[in-house]
Amino acid sequence: MINPLDKKVQAVFLKGHLKLLSVGLKNSKMSGKDILNAATRITGNTYKRGQYTLALKDLERFTDA
Repeated sequence: MINPLDKKVQAVFLKGHLKLLSVGLKNSKMSGKDILNAATRITGNTYKRGQYTLALKDLERFTDA
């Protein structure tokens, strides 16, 4: 069974959100700031507004490790 609290599982879902944000699509439930804050909690790196592709690359490195 997949544990939704596992950081790798969360990273997979965040990667999907970040891909959408990087091309200009928005999610109605989470703002870009919320998604970048969630990526910060997983990777430990801080992101400024609009740094979706950087956060996406960091999450890809996290899930590949």
